[in-house]
Amino acid sequence: MNLSSLQPAKGSNKKDGKRVGRGQGSGKGGTAARGHKGAQSRSGYSSKRGFEGGQMPLQRRLPKFGFTNINRVEYKGINLDALQLLIEKKKLTSIDNATLVSNGLASKNDRIKILGRGELKGKVDVKVHAFSASAKAAIEAKGGTATTL
Repeated sequence: MNLSSLQPAKGSNKKDGKRVGRGQGSGKGGTAARGHKGAQSRSGYSSKRGFEGGQMPLQRRLPKFGFTNINRVEYKGINLDALQLLIEKKKLTSIDNATLVSNGLASKNDRIKILGRGELKGKVDVKVHAFSASAKAAIEAKGGTATTL
């Protein structure tokens, strides 16, 4: 390899390197390929997000509906089958928020609810924010405890 064999990376050099708006001889003089008049032909033009050329934009054509309940409590649902996998992998006998967070099943600010899909194979003590009725029954059927924080 020497200096005479150097060349630009493939695709980095464009074929049409014409400077626009530099006289008729350039082939891109006059309007500089921006068409005639209108906002898009002016300098400093940038369209607003959702702008549809003056037509009433979609987000204003559609009606507003529903409401957001400010008192809603959002839970991170974790099923029994996920707990069983964790128990087998880490050989656990009790599970709490910190355990679930440290093993990546929830983040530290989540409120956690145990849901009933899957089944447990042994006794386990679980301490989280909430339980579904079927999950609580399944945990207690195996001799474990389901404690609500």
